[in-house]
Amino acid sequence: MGSFLPDGNVVEALLGQLTLEEKVSLLAGANIWETVPIKRLNVPSLKVCTIESPHSKTAPKHFTYVRNQVTDGPNGARGGSFYDGTSAACFPACVSLAATFNPSIAERVGKALGQESITKGAYVLLGPTVCNHRSPLGGRNFEAFSEDPVLSGILASRYVQGLQSERVGATIKHYLGNEQDTRRFSVNEIISERALREIYLKPFEMVVKDADPWCLMTSYPKINGKHVDTDKMFLQDILKDQWGYEGLIMSDWGATTSTIESINAGLDLEMPGETRWRSFPVVKKAIESGEIKPETIDERARSVLKLLERTGKFTDRKETLEEQAIDLPEHRALIRAAGGEGIVLLKNANNVLPLDIKKCKKIALLGPLAKYAAAHGGGSASLNAHYKVTPFEAFTSRVGKDVEITYSKGAHIFRVYPDLEEGTTNLDGQAGFTAQYWKNEAFEGKPFHTNSFPRGYFTTLMDTAVEGKKAVRFTTTYSPPVSGNHYLSFSTMGPSKLFIDDSLQAEQKLPTKDSMSFLLGVQEEIRFQFSFEFGKSHRILIETLAPAEPNGELYLMDGQLSAHLGFISQEEMELDVLAEAVSLAKDADYAVVFVGNNMQWETEGQDMEDMNLPADGSQDRLISAVAKANPNTIVVNTTGVAVTLPWLEDVPVFMQAWYAGQETGNAILDVIVGDINPSGKLPISWPRRYEDTAVYGNFGLDSYDSRRVEYVEDVYVGYRHFDRHYGTDREVLFPFGYGLSYTTFNLSEPKLEGKVEVGTDDGITISGTLTNLGSIAGSEVVQAYLLPPSTSTDRPVKGLVGFAKLALEAGEKMGFEISFKKDKVAFWDTSKGQWSVDGGNYTIWLGTSSSPADKQAELDFAITEPFSFGP
Repeated sequence: MGSFLPDGNVVEALLGQLTLEEKVSLLAGANIWETVPIKRLNVPSLKVCTIESPHSKTAPKHFTYVRNQVTDGPNGARGGSFYDGTSAACFPACVSLAATFNPSIAERVGKALGQESITKGAYVLLGPTVCNHRSPLGGRNFEAFSEDPVLSGILASRYVQGLQSERVGATIKHYLGNEQDTRRFSVNEIISERALREIYLKPFEMVVKDADPWCLMTSYPKINGKHVDTDKMFLQDILKDQWGYEGLIMSDWGATTSTIESINAGLDLEMPGETRWRSFPVVKKAIESGEIKPETIDERARSVLKLLERTGKFTDRKETLEEQAIDLPEHRALIRAAGGEGIVLLKNANNVLPLDIKKCKKIALLGPLAKYAAAHGGGSASLNAHYKVTPFEAFTSRVGKDVEITYSKGAHIFRVYPDLEEGTTNLDGQAGFTAQYWKNEAFEGKPFHTNSFPRGYFTTLMDTAVEGKKAVRFTTTYSPPVSGNHYLSFSTMGPSKLFIDDSLQAEQKLPTKDSMSFLLGVQEEIRFQFSFEFGKSHRILIETLAPAEPNGELYLMDGQLSAHLGFISQEEMELDVLAEAVSLAKDADYAVVFVGNNMQWETEGQDMEDMNLPADGSQDRLISAVAKANPNTIVVNTTGVAVTLPWLEDVPVFMQAWYAGQETGNAILDVIVGDINPSGKLPISWPRRYEDTAVYGNFGLDSYDSRRVEYVEDVYVGYRHFDRHYGTDREVLFPFGYGLSYTTFNLSEPKLEGKVEVGTDDGITISGTLTNLGSIAGSEVVQAYLLPPSTSTDRPVKGLVGFAKLALEAGEKMGFEISFKKDKVAFWDTSKGQWSVDGGNYTIWLGTSSSPADKQAELDFAITEPFSFGP
């Protein structure tokens, strides 16, 4: 088949054929997940779909289009459905990948995510997230890599390289300043120029220069009073001119805030569609008035066409494929290995681990996460995994035949009750609920659309089949497995009533205050009890109306309808699970307590109120009580952030498991029994308490003014802050880069070669030998930190410049090299608007964490003459 365009540059040839209206139609999405189809005249051989232009109701129907689909997210290709969609592989969260300190693992995961995206008919993945962790209260920290920009930049670059090796575009996000989720749609973040350059822009700069990502997503917050989508300094001057970025710039969903400013600043694509800001009449008027130049429209359209070309939409990927669930064994193995490698062993007194299963008779598995697979956090990182392995499933299937396994939940951590599902029947006689939609609020006439849902939750968001909806009836027939005065929770986005057996049981008279929290499953709910009878069918009906006014800061939620019905049996709610857990712990050889956050407590859209484990101290009480009952208590924490550990001195073992993907239960067990020798290192600093952090009083819900947040810590983020408090009562509990192993290592023969000086691009190379002194194989991370000379410049005590991870057999020796150039030595000089390097004597610390206590070697070099360069 011949080319549908003239020979030569496909993008330029196509751009030359498009009318102005057609070019403008490219600058916003077609729907939630797809870019607008590219209109072409008289190209019948192109196998694409024929649809009407979303920007012009009079577009001729014979035009043909190419579409490119995108998909969330950074730890799995979810596909087009936000809930209950086509199943997908769930990989470890980026914070878990960062804890591996293994660029190779990040690249392999990126490559596998590219393969997964293709199975969803998508050739652009919305990830990775490379914003730095600023506070342990960040609700979305788990989705990003680290508090350190260098670690984030190195791991994210390799992730992007792996992903794009499958010809699937990466979308690095959220550019810029998306470190908190509290009021993220409107908050104004005050960040110094130096902190921006050295901390918050740095990982983006590294990925752009080292990995050439095909897409970049702008964020919601204002930076120093201006939204990023309208800021030419960030999009044009820094990103394109200084860093040489040649990819597409899209907005986060609903984060476009203007027409003229965003187009002129460099935002190529408004997402999602249909457009709110870039309709053809509005843009045309701006062009005619001279506020937008025609060549600017060409540049924005060129970026979209270039992305289509890169992803193969003009050649072998013309058709949009149906989503498929393909569960590959090699992906399973990778997820398990990566999840295990990211687990960080933080305490192992008396070498309790690894467990010798042959010497165990009974193990008590306790805690609210023992039968919960904490594979991912909430929000856009969530997905319908092919499967999820809980710790309980891993233990019972792999060691249960040799060891008696007992279980107790030990604590309730409900934020929203679980969806009612078991025992429900919809109007078609199938399991689940039925939603019927009306275009009037009086439920007059027949519903214009009907959907089925598997459980007690529905939403109209992203459902284009129900446009014009005003009211919904959400119904099921419930046949309880057991009689009881059971517990229910109820909430809707708009005004609503809940009936059971035609009797009004609950009423929500006003719309929810925050529609986004409802979408993410963290909304406030009405709670009550109802006496259900076994053997009787109970009719449950929710009637809900669309909110008349906006009830949130994101316009995409306006007019949406949602309902949730949660359920907990009386027996489960009223059982004394703490006493049960303590009793089982007393009778066991080992008690393994699984605690942490779930999707309701750690999610996009909401930051945490404090560093404590949820809920109301129940998990802390569980651990303390179990530790008193059993001296061999192992605590496994699954969060994306540091939490307070008031019981740490009372337990011999503590490990941090993060969100390790669908194989999380197996990965945790692999480490506990020694199938994997732990080698994870903290990609964050672990404070003793939140008050010790640099951001205390200036983050999220903690901020004195939640609409304006000042980055008061400036460049002193994470360990850069705690280095200033080493040896004081604010010293960090566990330092950045820290993690234990079941073996020991020795670093020897350190050497430094090379130079950094004006007018050259030379660099420094550090080398040495690492020896495994133990009797089992293991891996260690050699970390290199630069200590600048004492000058008038206010600089952190040290900063990470590189690292090397080595896997060694018992007794094996291996050489390593760590290299860096002047960019890792420089600081941002605001007076010059350039990177500057001081003259003087510099020191390199080689160690196994950022703490001076873990320093293994010290090397020095000098820079004779100060100089500046860049940007």
